[in-house]
Amino acid sequence: MKLKKILKKIVYWLFRIALLFGIFLILVVNFYPSFGGNPNKESMNKMKSVPNYKDGKFSNIEKVKEDFSWDDYKKMFGKMIKGNPNRKPNKSLPVLKWNKSELEALKKEETTAVWYGHSTFFLKMNGKNILIDPMFGDYPAPVPYIINKRFIDTLPIAIADLPTIDVILLSHDHYDHLDYGSIKKLKNKTKQFIVPLGVGGHLEKWGVPKSKITELYWHESIKVDDIVFTATPAQHFSGRGLRDKMATLWSSWVITGQHNIFFSGDSGYFNGFKEIGEKYGPFDVCMMECGQYDELWADIHMFPEQTVQAHIDVKGDMLIPIHWGGFALATHDWDGPIKRLSKVSKEKNINLATPIIGEKIIIGGNQQFSDWWKDK
Repeated sequence: MKLKKILKKIVYWLFRIALLFGIFLILVVNFYPSFGGNPNKESMNKMKSVPNYKDGKFSNIEKVKEDFSWDDYKKMFGKMIKGNPNRKPNKSLPVLKWNKSELEALKKEETTAVWYGHSTFFLKMNGKNILIDPMFGDYPAPVPYIINKRFIDTLPIAIADLPTIDVILLSHDHYDHLDYGSIKKLKNKTKQFIVPLGVGGHLEKWGVPKSKITELYWHESIKVDDIVFTATPAQHFSGRGLRDKMATLWSSWVITGQHNIFFSGDSGYFNGFKEIGEKYGPFDVCMMECGQYDELWADIHMFPEQTVQAHIDVKGDMLIPIHWGGFALATHDWDGPIKRLSKVSKEKNINLATPIIGEKIIIGGNQQFSDWWKDK
């Protein structure tokens, strides 16, 4: 009888702990600001009218594996347990720093890009200041330390040194592309946010006025003075919390001004690249993802060899590889993406640009870039 009472007490306290933990999770997901917010009523009405939205979720154009099997989890945990000593660089990657006067001296007749590592760019085109996926935080997660820190110790252009931003362009709502802390610092110096359908709910939650936000569905465009921004398909997914997977749209982008630019965002390889090339190409430059790949999620992130093919599909000239050089979100070598991409680019005679983080990139120029990563 005594043992039975002890077991009852254990079950009772385990139940209470589980209940409290569940309540804690609900409170965190609903009130911790980094998780973001929900699409507003206007967005929801539009979402319900588009062809790839059903039962609260968006879907991809092609069939994509959405959930892991038990065998997949075993493979993933096996890789994590095994580890990879070259998963991140031994020291901070090199960064070329900018100051305010250098930014002010940029020529209006040139299109200039500055890569921050991973997928973030400062773009100066048609005299406009544009930020693409401005993730300036150290950790691509809702809380610090649960994922490895950024590969650089300092940003090439500090937020305080940035000029007034005409447009912030976002590809989707994952933490390595949409950062709460960065948006909080940028919202008062940014005129307009252009985002995929539904993503505006996060920005509104963080205090960005609704009047500053434009949400687009695939193949919709908005003209900002003399630059046209067009949302185009990608093969990926979205979500920041426990219950919002696929709840907002993900996009690649076409930016058309004095040059024609394609930004892939995150995407697996799919036939949509050829359609984008036919409809919107050719492109002076493609900012195309090549990192954080794995056979377990091959549908939603490209291998470097596929990156080159996607670049060819969209009819690109200069190829700037993105989604590498920032964070370790997969188990491959940190420099694996650029090594593989360089090899196949030479074989295919691709105009590959490999800037140091912070290096000035002149779109349409005839620049030579170093293999800087080989010494790291």
